[in-house]
Amino acid sequence: MDISALVTLVCEIIGGLGIFLLGMKNMSEGMQAVAGSGLRRLIAAATTHRLLATGVGILVTGTVQSSSVTTVMVVGFVNSGVMELGQAIGVIMGANIGTTITGWMLALKIGKYGLPLLGGAAFAYLFLKGDRIRYWSMAIMGVGMVFFGLELMKDACSIIKEMPDFEAWFQRFQANSYLGVLQCALAGCVLTMLVQSSSATLGITISLATQGIISYETAAALVLGENIGTTVTALLASLGATTNARRAAYFHAIFNLIGVFWITLLFASYIDLLQLVIGLDVTHVEMVDGKQTFPNTTPMIAATHSIFNIANTLMFLPFLHYFVKLLNRIVPSKEFKEQTRLTDLDVRILETPAMAIDQSRNEIRKMGVACAEMLQWLGELQRQDDPDKLLADRLKKHEAALDSIHSEVAEFITHLLSGNVPHAVADEARRQLRMADEYESVSDYVANLDKFDRKLRRDGHRFQPKQLDNIGTLHQHTADYVCSVNEAFERNNPDVLLQTDPAGKRIRDEIKQLRRQHLDDLSAGDMAPLVSVAYLAVLNAYSRVRDHARNIAEAISGEK
Repeated sequence: MDISALVTLVCEIIGGLGIFLLGMKNMSEGMQAVAGSGLRRLIAAATTHRLLATGVGILVTGTVQSSSVTTVMVVGFVNSGVMELGQAIGVIMGANIGTTITGWMLALKIGKYGLPLLGGAAFAYLFLKGDRIRYWSMAIMGVGMVFFGLELMKDACSIIKEMPDFEAWFQRFQANSYLGVLQCALAGCVLTMLVQSSSATLGITISLATQGIISYETAAALVLGENIGTTVTALLASLGATTNARRAAYFHAIFNLIGVFWITLLFASYIDLLQLVIGLDVTHVEMVDGKQTFPNTTPMIAATHSIFNIANTLMFLPFLHYFVKLLNRIVPSKEFKEQTRLTDLDVRILETPAMAIDQSRNEIRKMGVACAEMLQWLGELQRQDDPDKLLADRLKKHEAALDSIHSEVAEFITHLLSGNVPHAVADEARRQLRMADEYESVSDYVANLDKFDRKLRRDGHRFQPKQLDNIGTLHQHTADYVCSVNEAFERNNPDVLLQTDPAGKRIRDEIKQLRRQHLDDLSAGDMAPLVSVAYLAVLNAYSRVRDHARNIAEAISGEK
């Protein structure tokens, strides 16, 4: 065996595969960044209606060019409670169809344009300004890398023809019997598990088939196995997830296992039917640079992949309801509460930054609602002569919960910012970090207000009737102000400062007036020092709640 030829083969295969994988990653990330808002709307449109959910899976996977990204995303959504199992199953089936678009891309005879496409897009990515154009360039650069990597792998595979021993090893994989089909499917499965990308395995398969190293039938059997190998990513993502998330991942595996099982039984008939219907001669030879190539194998492999997944999905669709029941039996619900975290945030969703930022926004919205509830409960406790202990405990627990939620949100957003995210998402993430911190501070001061009142009562004191009236009025104004800021956040209103600043200034002036009035009242000398100190502390706490609420309004409006 020629050692130099072997070294060249290994280097070109590894180099081509690396460029191909990096291209798929860049293409996926670029498209996610460009189509982020569209992807959010698509996922939101995923209903329990089978065809709609399947259509969403096809569109999302066709956009991000990765069924693994879609299935991991779905597992994350199910784990966080955003998506139900019935919706997830439909999207997963659609993802299997959407991933076959990669094969049709590779069937385009533009491999020789991969390098100029890569170079042109790289210059645009490096030197043009504007997020959108840069991420479009990143996606196009990914496409160029995919085709350039494929060309490198094809060239490397042509070397195998010059190495009889190596070529003979590949000839051991022949899909000319049922056992041979299973052997090829197993090889495709193992290879996909190793490289963690069915698209990369598809690229290798097409390279081998185009150069005539393996037959079209063998390539078709390898592609079937790749469908099983790609399920490992979702299974790994479901480790440590909730019961429903594990059910979604198990469905992905069952769906592909059953599909591959029935198609292998009819493999010879299926291949003959495809060749008859499509009419492409897989034995057609073209000479390229003095070497034999089989150009018709690429579109035939793409057709084999697509038609199998479409047929498999159509077979499963009528029985979706029964599969949900089966999964409920295979993975029974646990008797104890599974959600140990207080938020619905899931690190799996970080793979899609545009959707991850929506998830964290939803958690911060919940923090705002919780702060408004705490203010409502505080107002009730302040008016009661004998405070409700259960209500006071609930307020304390809410404050402790908001501390934990703040930590989880901050951790999630920090992980998000450490990745490659669009500038718009990064800016929104920083605003959210600020708002989460401000809401947590609001909850601290609300809890302190209750502590001041309880401490005063324990020491045998109460605020004077006039002070109670003043605190009650100030409390209502502050609570209304926080609710107005929350409403602006809900609507993403950029004019929030214009609309809420008058109320904020009135609260500030009201606090100043109450401080001056209190200092005048001290001259009467009939107020206990503890009451005086507590009253000033209450006024200061309301001032801080107002300040933090205004900081949230600034973040909503986009001010630094």
